Amino acid sequence: MASATQPPRQYKQPSRKGKKAWRKNVDITEIQEGLEILRDEITTGGVIAEKVSEELFAIDTTGDKEIGKEYRLKHKPLKADEILAARSAVPPVDSRKRLSRLTDGVLEPSSKRRRAGGVPFRELQRLKQIAYGGESIPKDVIKVPETKTFDPWVDTGDGAIATQDPRFSFLSPPKPVKEPKTLKQAPISLAADGKEIPAVKKPDPGISYNPAFKDWDKLLVNEGKKEVEAEKKRLQEAEEERKMLERVAAAVEEGDAVISDQEDGVEDVETGATEGAWLARKRPERNTQAQKNKIKQRKEAERKALWEAQMKKKAIQATEIKKIEKAIKAKEQARAEAAARKREVTGEGDDRVLRRRRFGKTPIVEPPLELVLPDELQDSLRLLKPEGNLLGERFRNVLVRGKLETRRPITQWKKKRRSITEKWTYKDFKI
Repeated sequence: MASATQPPRQYKQPSRKGKKAWRKNVDITEIQEGLEILRDEITTGGVIAEKVSEELFAIDTTGDKEIGKEYRLKHKPLKADEILAARSAVPPVDSRKRLSRLTDGVLEPSSKRRRAGGVPFRELQRLKQIAYGGESIPKDVIKVPETKTFDPWVDTGDGAIATQDPRFSFLSPPKPVKEPKTLKQAPISLAADGKEIPAVKKPDPGISYNPAFKDWDKLLVNEGKKEVEAEKKRLQEAEEERKMLERVAAAVEEGDAVISDQEDGVEDVETGATEGAWLARKRPERNTQAQKNKIKQRKEAERKALWEAQMKKKAIQATEIKKIEKAIKAKEQARAEAAARKREVTGEGDDRVLRRRRFGKTPIVEPPLELVLPDELQDSLRLLKPEGNLLGERFRNVLVRGKLETRRPITQWKKKRRSITEKWTYKDFKI
């Protein structure tokens, strides 16, 4: 501020020797800057120094909303405080005790009698109507409108089918959308026992976070048996695959040995032919009738022995097939009896054992193993870890109930094949 009140001054001249120092140059840069600021203020709305305070300042009575949001995010109230702070739109019931009025000994009529809580009968009826959606609702109570379900297959007739353009009168008019026939058909359950699977299945008591020992032990034993059988089946399949690979390797080696023997025989014949080339070649003699009969009998005996061996092998296979068929029938019967017993007890289908014929080519995902091991049991809800995926379980339940078809998501669509041909217009030329 001191520099603004000082008069114009000269440039600092350390020396006055020379012609340049004879001229007295005055420094007016501050004055020019002030004039520029003044011009800018005039063009932007007026000189600030000449304005009234009401035009320059404003009193904020509401405050900044962002600061309030940040404060509420950092200092979030407790849920109990929110519940206590909430107020219903329905007026509360007056719980004050009212003493009955003293009379001259004559009882009041029944229409004026009050209930034990002190609330009149008409007031109680009015409150009940308000609570259960009656017509006598006060103005301060907001009634939620009933939402109607939208049916896409119903023809409302409000211009759903647009009028056809007269320019395209030669085209057939568009047909209205019809609901498919399968919409009225009930879904087919995929359970092996054919029982309908509920939308929300009743869980086994052994999978509780704090189960009874009897239920938990029963579930643990059953799941352990299933895992042991699955492991035995896996080991058996691995052993069969190993034996098959050994047989294939032995067959390949045997084939190589036969090929090498044939090559050795060809070489021996070739060497014998070269060694006996100098011998006079004789014409091969024809077999006699006795020799021909012997050859025929030998071939017939070989054919008969081969046929008997094949029949014997087929008989053995037939007996084995009958044994396997009996075992399968017994297993299926036992499974059906167990499913029937379970159906009688629970009345619900088992979504773990599905039938063989299913909808679609994609297999249904196996349900997760809902079992808590002994070292995972917790004695406190604070230490309990939530498990499972609600979305995956609901989607599998919809597939098992037959509501949807199992399909694999298509991430890459097949492109349309386009054949490129060269036109023969280049041949159509004139000289």
